[in-house]
Amino acid sequence: MPLIGPPARHLRRPRLYSQCHEKSLLRALDRNLTLRYHRKVHIITRKRLMEFARTHPDARAPLNYWFAIVRKTDYASFAGLRITFPSADQVGRFTVFNIGGNKFRLIAAIHYNRQKVYIRHVLTHAEYDRGTWRT
Repeated sequence: MPLIGPPARHLRRPRLYSQCHEKSLLRALDRNLTLRYHRKVHIITRKRLMEFARTHPDARAPLNYWFAIVRKTDYASFAGLRITFPSADQVGRFTVFNIGGNKFRLIAAIHYNRQKVYIRHVLTHAEYDRGTWRT
């Protein structure tokens, strides 16, 4: 006659981590990282991104990707930003991001202490090379 019910305790496969335990572990690790996801960064102004995406449709997806990451990540310094965006460069008081496989450039002024990102320009690579954005 077959046994009915759960197997004996010593025959059960042990669970390494429950889903609840895994979430609490990730939260604990997240608190200790330089990049924290609990505070949103205020990006001023998204309008420039939308206008540029209207004239350059192939830039829409990379700009949305950049926006989603920057909005949810609390950067303590430029070094922390470089972890997420290794191709970002500091040019004077601005931070220059390569967007869409180096086809486009996003120029922003970032205030790390106030968690604000001011988008100054979104340019094609050719427009960026002219250097008129610096004035």
